[in-house]
Amino acid sequence: MSIGTARTFTGWHMTAILVTFFGVVMAVNFTMARMAISTFGGTVVDNSYVASQNYNSWLNAAERQDRLGWQVVARLDGDRHIMLSVQSNGTALDGVSATGDALHPLGREEDQPLSFVAIGEGALRSKEALPQGRWNVQLALRKNADIFHLREPLQ
Repeated sequence: MSIGTARTFTGWHMTAILVTFFGVVMAVNFTMARMAISTFGGTVVDNSYVASQNYNSWLNAAERQDRLGWQVVARLDGDRHIMLSVQSNGTALDGVSATGDALHPLGREEDQPLSFVAIGEGALRSKEALPQGRWNVQLALRKNADIFHLREPLQ
């Protein structure tokens, strides 16, 4: 082959380009699909139609909860027990009970049921310690007929 002579572009060249291009596209698609399936913990809502029918009742419950005026702060102590501080209009709220669950965000760990004991005015502590990692806690706090729902990520 001498300088200045061009190689001819054949059908085999075009075939190699197309096979390489679509091979890369398929490899990326399969990789992304595998990553998505391995990290997705499940559905957000099992039946969107049923969820849409409950929407107004969920809004009413949220308005009732807002009218309570409760401020709830959840945090982890050094032993990974959940500490709750409950106030109503700036003062500690006594006589509150709480139950709930700790859910792993990706569904890789088992759900952890939670129960709480009062440790002072407006303060509760979970009986169970959470394992290491990030958890989403879903709690129901009750005082008489009043119910306050809390969803909080903890790490």
